Amino acid sequence: MSKILFVITGADHWTLADGTRHPTGFWAEEVVAPYQVFTDAGHEVVVATPGGVEPTVDEGSMTAQANGGTEGAERIAAALGAMVELQDPIPLEEVDLADVDAVFYPGGHGPMEDLAVSPVSGELLASVLDAGTPLGVVCHGPAALLAAERPAGTNIFAGYRVAAFTNAEETQAGLADRARWLLQDRLDRAGIHVVEGDPWEPNVVIDRTLLTGQNPASSGPLATEMLAYLD
Repeated sequence: MSKILFVITGADHWTLADGTRHPTGFWAEEVVAPYQVFTDAGHEVVVATPGGVEPTVDEGSMTAQANGGTEGAERIAAALGAMVELQDPIPLEEVDLADVDAVFYPGGHGPMEDLAVSPVSGELLASVLDAGTPLGVVCHGPAALLAAERPAGTNIFAGYRVAAFTNAEETQAGLADRARWLLQDRLDRAGIHVVEGDPWEPNVVIDRTLLTGQNPASSGPLATEMLAYLD
């Protein structure tokens, strides 16, 4: 059995270009689907957040529209309610990488607010990469990659191929013209090559020990791909 660390945003909003706060947090499917894949395979999941705060779910991710209908919304609400790991997270600052076998970053717009600029998360990601620890990142989760830099200022993931929430998807979601920056643009500028799939369709990209997914629909398939990297 392996232990997988979920690093989840502690933010409950995303600051837009005009300074307003868009309520957000983590996206439910991107936590629930991978959690179920890992635990159904017999693995253990632990959760860390910046400061050890209890993470906030994006209410938009709990709706019937986001979950294929009322039954889907009820299932995801029940699954989240049963995840006791979310109620008492480990402070990200206290994570010991030696205690885990893989690391997973879910999305939601929250990582755009905190993990994208978190030196603690950036240092953890550098250690993960240097150790060859399997790393899964999905949707807006790749915003965290932006904080992972070498002392010279170059991004440690420069030259990697990734999937991430695209400009097209952000536009269709209605927030692109209000955002301070777009994830795909910033990753490209950091030298991280975004492999763009069709909007809202599953798209998983694997480059060495980095496994990434484009959107919520990619979270389950991404976790399934990660199983091959676990004992």
